[in-house]
Amino acid sequence: MDVLFYIVPTLMIAVASCAVVAVIRRSARVSRAWSSGLTAEARCLRTYTTTSGGGDRPVRTTLHHVYEFTTPDGRGVRFEERGGPGTILEGDTVTVHYPADRPEHATARPPARGRLVAGTGCVLAFLGVFILFALGFMAVSYGMFSAAGDSLP
Repeated sequence: MDVLFYIVPTLMIAVASCAVVAVIRRSARVSRAWSSGLTAEARCLRTYTTTSGGGDRPVRTTLHHVYEFTTPDGRGVRFEERGGPGTILEGDTVTVHYPADRPEHATARPPARGRLVAGTGCVLAFLGVFILFALGFMAVSYGMFSAAGDSLP
């Protein structure tokens, strides 16, 4: 039974570690698009929302935009971005930033490096505290079980 006190926190740490990797990748991807200096005019092809939650959990709605633009070499690129502004509607034209080697990693978000660093830092800090809590729980559990084992004849 005491093995659950190790398996569950280990799984939680693994999930949190995957989230850390995903957050860092997304941040690096957006930063690389902004740093490339390449921009294009893109047309918003579609907007839609997705919902999650319900029942016992609060309902969360996420806005998605689908954009399409053409690179200088004539390649058509279509990409989707979550969480954009609600003021962009189908048919609107926006400026997108993209890296030359991966135009499908474009972003329609205007450059805001401070906001990106602050948001990424806050999420990473939360995940770090979560991981430390799980490690602490495992350490306390180990102490409890090893102390209980020492007192047995």
